[in-house]
Amino acid sequence: MQHEETPVNKTTRQSPTARQEDGLNVVRITAPGRLHLGFIDLAGTLGRRFGSLGITLDRPSTIVRMRKSDALTASGPDAGRALAAAERAAQRFQIDKAVEITVESALPPHSGLGSGTQLGIAVATGLCLLNDLTLSPREIGAALGRGARSAIGIGAFTEGGVILDGGKKRGSDAPPPILSRLPFPDHWRILLVYDNAHQGLSGAAEVSAMDNLPPFADTLASHMARLAVMVALPALAEADVDYFAAAIGEMQRLLGDHYADAQGGRYTSTAVAEVMDWLETRGLRGLGQSSWGPTGFAILGSPEEADQVISEARALFGDRPALAFDCVRGSNAGARIEWLACVEQC
Repeated sequence: MQHEETPVNKTTRQSPTARQEDGLNVVRITAPGRLHLGFIDLAGTLGRRFGSLGITLDRPSTIVRMRKSDALTASGPDAGRALAAAERAAQRFQIDKAVEITVESALPPHSGLGSGTQLGIAVATGLCLLNDLTLSPREIGAALGRGARSAIGIGAFTEGGVILDGGKKRGSDAPPPILSRLPFPDHWRILLVYDNAHQGLSGAAEVSAMDNLPPFADTLASHMARLAVMVALPALAEADVDYFAAAIGEMQRLLGDHYADAQGGRYTSTAVAEVMDWLETRGLRGLGQSSWGPTGFAILGSPEEADQVISEARALFGDRPALAFDCVRGSNAGARIEWLACVEQC
């Protein structure tokens, strides 16, 4: 279909009548990726399990464009998962699923960046808006089964920033509550290390791995909580990159060792592990793997340091075609929702 779309400065607060008068019939949603920095308490002996710390990224992101149509269709990367999300949302909320979905870009699947949550919430949000139904990302995430262990993805979609959630309450299916949201400093950077030949654990394999992890001692949970609440978050509030990086690196080291049997080492990708080892010898401390990986990361204190590190990394590992590097900012905003005017012939 040939069509032209004009973005306008409209938000979900605009009434359906006003949108119709302005000819705005396409909704475009940009959902940010995120880093999951690790679980705080895998034992849950106090009644809440998991607890998560995460960072919203300015890129990569998932972008979907949706409009009403005669039937449910989807095109673009991860179109199959977009269709499944629309089907589930339509059934759960009893709304019309006849929409055309165009996935303009998608987070790489099973890479540790939250691809499933961001695509699912984006598609379901768009479907609800096209049916004049307003629901919060938390309500949508819960209905889609997102936030089963962590609310970091929901928080990234809602408001961005650096997010701490309070873990899953025993006996509850609700996503964990978000306890803290702080902005990521503008001058800090994050080095992302991709292994495009590898994927992290997902689905049944992830469930099995989680079920078979070794016991998580209360003393370890206490230490993780202190690192998150008494070191990482205060350092973030004071824009002290050294203390923040040290806390994140220590949390990641402890969790990487805890997951080692399930994922084959501290990092799930041996290629990423080699890069991380090199970064450590270079003196960097804020190193880790997001979720089950394979994406690795490093917290850097300035654009100049980031430029130097990524230049050296590309030169040193340029013979590895599956490895890719990017230097990104943290995002202090959630998903972006735009209403577009689609000019016939749509």
